[in-house]
Amino acid sequence: MQRAVSRDEDFTAFVLARSARLVHFARMLCGDAELAEDLVQTALEKAYLRWDRIELGDPFAYVRQAVVNQHLSWVRRRLWRERPTGSTAELDEQAGYSLQYAEDPSAGVEHRIAIAEALATLTRRERAVVVLRFVEDLTEAQTAATLGIAVGTVKSANARALQKLRAAPELSGSYAGEQS
Repeated sequence: MQRAVSRDEDFTAFVLARSARLVHFARMLCGDAELAEDLVQTALEKAYLRWDRIELGDPFAYVRQAVVNQHLSWVRRRLWRERPTGSTAELDEQAGYSLQYAEDPSAGVEHRIAIAEALATLTRRERAVVVLRFVEDLTEAQTAATLGIAVGTVKSANARALQKLRAAPELSGSYAGEQS
């Protein structure tokens, strides 16, 4: 019985320490605060059932992979469903991503809206690649392994996504990098 208590304590500590970052990641991945919470909850449920096996490795990578898999699965099944949108300010703050706009607080909102609109123009794969590469800071190989695709596919999806983001009028070249 002692191991069960320790297992629960270990899992609870993991959830408390990493859930805000996971929700932020999922929010960036799917663009919907409520769906992001559902994705993370489902991924954490699956992780809890396998916690004895994954806690020795990299549990964050395992749960992040589960979030990606769940997102891709839900998108395939629920394309027709209504998707409400919500604010990311609270999630950003919980994850430690606070935007500093002391002079004009609305600029932070405008930034998030512009980024969300630009990301919405990407395909599921392009969006997943961009979020894994630039939000989660994974390498091309790690991104490929996470998505279960070839490194070349990651490179081409990333190139197409960045081209779309550079052309997005709402970003005006300032976020996706400017080409000289």
